[in-house]
Amino acid sequence: MSHVPSPGRARRAPSRTPRPRRERTWLAAAVAAVPLLPLAPIGAPAAHADVFPGPGNTELAERIDTILDDPALEGAASGVLVQDPGTGEVLYEGGTGTQLLPASNMKMFTAAAALESLGPDHTFETRVVAEDGEGAPTTVGDLHLVGGGDPLLSDEDLDTLAADVAASGVEVVEGDLLADDSRFDEQRLVDDWWEEDEPFAYSAQISALTVAHGDRFDTGVTEVTVEPAAEGDPVTVDLGAADGYAGLDNSAETGPPGSGHTLEIDRPTGTNTIEVTGSLPAGADPLQELRTVDEPAGLAGHLFAEALDEHGVEVRGDLEYGQLPGDRDEPRELAGHTSAELAEILVPFMKFSNNAHAEMLVKEIGREAAGKGTWEDGLAEVEQALDGIGVDTADLVFDDGSGLSRSNLVTAATVGDLLTRVRDTDWADDFRDSLPVAGAQDPFVGGTLSGRMGDSAAEGVLTAKTGTLSGVSALSGYVPAPDGGELVFSVVNNGYEGGAPTHVQDAIGIAVAEHLGHEAGAGTSPLRAGEPSGGETECSWTGTC
Repeated sequence: MSHVPSPGRARRAPSRTPRPRRERTWLAAAVAAVPLLPLAPIGAPAAHADVFPGPGNTELAERIDTILDDPALEGAASGVLVQDPGTGEVLYEGGTGTQLLPASNMKMFTAAAALESLGPDHTFETRVVAEDGEGAPTTVGDLHLVGGGDPLLSDEDLDTLAADVAASGVEVVEGDLLADDSRFDEQRLVDDWWEEDEPFAYSAQISALTVAHGDRFDTGVTEVTVEPAAEGDPVTVDLGAADGYAGLDNSAETGPPGSGHTLEIDRPTGTNTIEVTGSLPAGADPLQELRTVDEPAGLAGHLFAEALDEHGVEVRGDLEYGQLPGDRDEPRELAGHTSAELAEILVPFMKFSNNAHAEMLVKEIGREAAGKGTWEDGLAEVEQALDGIGVDTADLVFDDGSGLSRSNLVTAATVGDLLTRVRDTDWADDFRDSLPVAGAQDPFVGGTLSGRMGDSAAEGVLTAKTGTLSGVSALSGYVPAPDGGELVFSVVNNGYEGGAPTHVQDAIGIAVAEHLGHEAGAGTSPLRAGEPSGGETECSWTGTC
């Protein structure tokens, strides 16, 4: 079977002005790990103004001031809020009305909108539909793999679909195998996502038909494995799932034992070719990296074709892109797959800060609410959903759902408003269960916070969403009190130099936890100003958590 690229498919959306307002098993583990503390009833939130802490909270305010007087924040702009969502009392505020880039804190707005608009029990359907052939009952014409926007669709799911096609009695596909991703539009990337990020998993192309890799469900990628050979020989490259779909340009060599490692794995912009350059020392361990593919629907079709072959179904035509014709009489549905419910999908999405999941949810919201699976329609519906739960979106600017865009804007006050309003929804527990838990070692519980705030008053208590881009970092979430009630907090930092000031954010989270009466672990050492901080992206994007 040959693979025919789809001509003229748009990779990036046309440049547009961001719209400001008014101008599976892991779920049980995540739930079990978070303490279920009683919450105070919600009152009407106070207006976000210069509200100063009362006498009993002066110590916390002074402590936060000291934490923020850190060399890592020199020249930076920050918004910091600590608030009682039950009474509206502001315990600390600084720069809470300043519009700042949120990085992956934007995902909280997307998750909340998805839960409100789609519902926590929303599922995604992937179908296999046949056009009848003219031969025996075991023969069909074209066969369509119809994507339903499932962020967790795996190669195992495709194998099950292929097995079901074979079990239906089909032995021969006379026509083509068509990958149908028409549930969403053909725009693959947001206009201001950085072009140099395109080879990396956190900037994968967005499609309604895409395959999720591994237990963290990275979509639109393949795992490339590079191994050294004998000194002076080319390295060995395995393209993983994309073998036979993506091209390979391998000019990398095996260097002398103990020599420097200069290997680079790239996918040049506008190509579907994995390029491997540099040198890997003889005797070195294999190197494995995730890299994106061009047109994820094509990779899904490729894997499905391989699965059909393994189950004895012969495809005589080519792998093409195409939409199921609407004028055909009752095409035969041969197989189908129903995804996990949205509440369960949110766990890997939020714990590992998965950008592609965010964008697929935005487009699904648009498709369900407006009939169009586009960023424009989806983001408009995100805003409407947030309005519906009472969030004041006046200071928000939406350009994507993940926070990878540098055109998004939030304020710490609006983040606090979101966290407060979520508490009064029917799906509040689903939202909370998706947030990373400080210091929890199980990655499906701790997520991007698994290596932060361990052995502190915040460990196992603080739940929050992280976010980091170059020069942008944030941490926002909840800290429950031992005797009931809780505080919400938001720390958003922009414009700093070097690594993310995660030590500052963590120190504030620990201060809030201690203020509420949580005790630090015996192994805790105090955080010091200038202590080494985080990197320039989310740790889950670089495989360090």
